[in-house]
Amino acid sequence: MIAHLPTLDISRLDGTPDERASVAADLRDILYEHGFFYLSGHGVDPTLVAEVLAASKRFFALPEADKLEIEMIRSPRFRGYSRAGAELTQGRPDWREQVDFDCEEEALAVGPDSPAWQRTIGPNLWPSAMPELKDVITRYQDAVTRVGLDVLRAIAIALGQDEDAFEPMVRPRPRQHLKILRYPGRVAAGSDQGVGAHKDGGLVTILLQDELAGLRVQGQDGEWIDAPPVPGSFVVNTGELLELATNGFVRADVHAAVSPPPGLERYSIAFFLGAAHEGSIPLIDLPPALKRAERGVSSDPANPLFRDVGANHLKARLRSHPDVARVHYADLL
Repeated sequence: MIAHLPTLDISRLDGTPDERASVAADLRDILYEHGFFYLSGHGVDPTLVAEVLAASKRFFALPEADKLEIEMIRSPRFRGYSRAGAELTQGRPDWREQVDFDCEEEALAVGPDSPAWQRTIGPNLWPSAMPELKDVITRYQDAVTRVGLDVLRAIAIALGQDEDAFEPMVRPRPRQHLKILRYPGRVAAGSDQGVGAHKDGGLVTILLQDELAGLRVQGQDGEWIDAPPVPGSFVVNTGELLELATNGFVRADVHAAVSPPPGLERYSIAFFLGAAHEGSIPLIDLPPALKRAERGVSSDPANPLFRDVGANHLKARLRSHPDVARVHYADLL
């Protein structure tokens, strides 16, 4: 059992050959053991970090009518605002309010024979009461997309691959799913599920936490490890697509967030770097020593993983947001 998450200074990849080899070895152990770590040396401007957290707090302080202007149920792309309890994890409501964004793009022309996931492609929803939100969110998305791609290159090196081994998975562009999140204080008699136990579905998650703790990671022994915020660091974890690609050598570990006590509120911003929806996830040919340690994919039979990235994404969104599914995807239910 680990008592706390390790820290990886990714800037050391640009150091001496010995530093690069040391970082790769440390990361390889992390990927196999639990897939969660604090990331330092990432190069994201602290001013931008403070700016995006402040903007997130200003959005959640808006009157409810202004937030509901961009309610997710208005978007077939699963973008926009969700009230506390609107998103489900394992069928139970998560006690947090949030706004979901992804790549800012034009909607695709969808025909009767188009894959259903193509209906999730299109523009984000932006609140007219806070026009400055779009600028800060897109600048932060760009910054953490760069971090996510740096982490993917580091993972490739740690797994004995060329550093651009994951590049084909993110062409023509990676997915940039981002959530701004507010966890209200729980009522004394209520559930403490901020977000229920789950694995992330993408490649790499970059989590920014405010000052209040709440994130918990489940170790291989079933024990929960607290992952409180560390100033200047992100919490990074690997997702199910990497578990698929490495036949279980890389772990996508279960994690959850607990609601804060009454009278407090917790903020975080989660960025999920995903593979391009157009592609599928290959099986990477690991070096013999790593291949012998492959464990297979720990997929839930009730929620199987697909190598078809777009289908996997749509399945996850339909499960998480049944209200949006009923309005915009009734033909698939």
